[in-house]
Order: sequence, then structure tokens, then C-alpha cells
Amino acid sequence: MSAEETPIRGRPLLMGILNVTPDSFSDGGLHHATADALAHGKRLIADGADIVDVGGESTRPGADPVAEGEERARVVEVVEALARVPGEARLSIDTAKVEVARAAIEAGAGIVNDVTAFRTEPEMGGLVASAGVDCCLMHMLGEPRTMQQDPRYDDVVSEVKAFLEERLSFAVAEGVPEERVWLDPGIGFGKTLDHNLELVRRLDEIVALGRPVVIGTSRKSFLARITGRERIGPLAGTVASNVLAHARGAAVFRVHDVAEVRDALQVSAAVLGDLHTA
Repeated sequence: MSAEETPIRGRPLLMGILNVTPDSFSDGGLHHATADALAHGKRLIADGADIVDVGGESTRPGADPVAEGEERARVVEVVEALARVPGEARLSIDTAKVEVARAAIEAGAGIVNDVTAFRTEPEMGGLVASAGVDCCLMHMLGEPRTMQQDPRYDDVVSEVKAFLEERLSFAVAEGVPEERVWLDPGIGFGKTLDHNLELVRRLDEIVALGRPVVIGTSRKSFLARITGRERIGPLAGTVASNVLAHARGAAVFRVHDVAEVRDALQVSAAVLGDLHTA
């Protein structure tokens, strides 16, 4: 997609996950070396990824933080190399650290995907504004090390919606144009199985905020629990949850298995008609 294309009310966009980490929950260590990461990034693009989301710090439950220098070293070469790959795919940097984001933007990233929604380092808003890039703000209860320790809500959808609305206001106050902000309800980030299901079921309430909604259910453990599988959610569960989220208005789909989800969303878009393909 072009740098000007907006995901809202457009065709579903695929954000391919590229974890340059030794410890991510489903693919840790597989693409830790720069050459392996570049090869996988090229595969994601060939499979139809509109965006490649490069991350150098695991956000799995219980994950330990990574030092800024180490995270930057993991991702910058990969972003630089992928920026030279011909085509229309955009690059996203999955980080909550301003200096990592700055280096990645200089290397060619056009989206900052901050799972802490500018809370860890509030100056991220100013960087995004001055660099003129897009950003994704995600809801997470606590931090990766503690987020799954008995998460509780009175009404998970209302609370997540209020949080995202507040973070959108913060970003705009920092100078980020509203049209450059995407929102992510944070499936699996400080939520139980029931919380995740409720968020997908009532995703239209998040969509009502008027910004593109990013959904990330890919391989999540709650899908494994539903299907009785092992720790990693099955592909069929990922496909089903993304199709259902699309029907409820999600615009961007962050996935590991780009080709399979892309096919499913093409069918979903065809069935839904002009509502999601205009």
C-alpha cells in the first residue's frame, strides 16, 4: 500500500509479525539473526503483507525487559535492509522506547507500534509528531511481566475504549494528527479468555472511536484454550477470530501467517461488500 493509504473503511490490511527476539511466545529465536529476519520479512511481503512490524523485545506474558541498546541493535539493521526491498509494503517498529523508534524511523520505518500507548516514554508522542509517521496505540493492563496476573475489569470493553480514547487525546495534544493514529484493544495483554472474547464480540464499540482498529489474535493462547490445543493457538483459530473481527469493523490485522489470513479476509471482504471494501 502507498504511504498515503488509510486503512479505515478500506480493504483489510495485513501487518506481518517479524520478531527479532530469542524469546517471543510462538517464534522466539527463529528470526533472531539479521539474515534470518530479512529472509522472513521478504516472505511476509511476498505472502501479501501490507506492513511488516519489526520488534526487538518480547511482550509475551512474563517477559523480561530488554536494554535500549540491545533492542536497537536487534532491529535497525533489519529495518534498513527491508526498506530496500522493492514494493509497496510499509515498515512498522514495535517498541515503547523513543530512541529505538527514532533509529528505526531513520532506517525507514513509517509506523510506531507502541504497546504501552506512549505511557512508558511519553515523549514518544513528540517524536511521532515531528517525524510525521503513523502510530498504533495499544491497551495493556500493567506490563508484560505482570499483565496476566489476575486481570480484572468491571466492563472490559468500556474500560478499554475509555483508555484508548484518552491515549488518542494525549497523542493529539502532543501534536500527532488524529488521522495518523490507529488503536489496538490489546487482545491477550492483561485479559482473560472471557475478556478477549468480549472484546472481539463488541469490537464495533472500539471501532466507534473513529480510528482504524488493529487486531492481534494471531496464535494467542486463548485460541489454544478454546480449541483444546497446546500453548500456541491454531491457525484455524487465528483465521476465524480475524474474520469475525473484520466483520465487526477491524481494519488492520497483525498476524504471523499472512497468506492464509489474507485469503480468508479477501473472502470476508467480498461477502461484506461495500461496507469494508469501499
